[in-house]
Amino acid sequence: MTVVVSPESWLCPSGWTGIVTLDGAALVTVPDAGLIEPLRDVLLGDLHETGIDLSRLPAGLPVRDVLGPATLAYLDADDFAAARVDAEVERLSAGHRDVDGLVASVDKKDADESGMEEVASAVWVIREGRNVIAAAGYRPWLNTAAQLSVLTAAKYRGRGLARLVASAAVADALVNGLLPQWRARPEPSRRVARALGFREFGSQISLLVKH
Repeated sequence: MTVVVSPESWLCPSGWTGIVTLDGAALVTVPDAGLIEPLRDVLLGDLHETGIDLSRLPAGLPVRDVLGPATLAYLDADDFAAARVDAEVERLSAGHRDVDGLVASVDKKDADESGMEEVASAVWVIREGRNVIAAAGYRPWLNTAAQLSVLTAAKYRGRGLARLVASAAVADALVNGLLPQWRARPEPSRRVARALGFREFGSQISLLVKH
């Protein structure tokens, strides 16, 4: 486990504490040095008992707010189980107004969870009439990973649309030499990832800790 001071860490919002675990290792970023030992004590205590269970951390810290925990899943080309396409999947540019329309139509919490507004790649969509009802794309990270974003309109969920558009986005990321990453909290999102061949290797949580 590594704990470092990074007020502007990319693992979490500015001024927060970010914790990522991957395959038995943990990286923790804190906004100031005064949090290093409290975080280390809590994490090591949990590690001795159960491995690092990120969902238990807030109970052991003076936490004002929490984002997560979310699972982190990855796949490579050999793992990829592409979806069979049985609907028309259209490619749009990032920031297309029809994708913005989908984002605006859903609950803000769902929109924020999807990360669709941060997508920098093309966006693959399914329409009903003129309206986009499902979309997926990704944000390249350090020219290494492709952070997937997937969103389906509320009344169309459970029909397999997320898997279709996500499959197209994953295929494009792999063609571009990127490692697809799927970050998710809701179980339905995790099921879509598993269906495409993603395997969960870690977790992420952000904490706003009292000083």
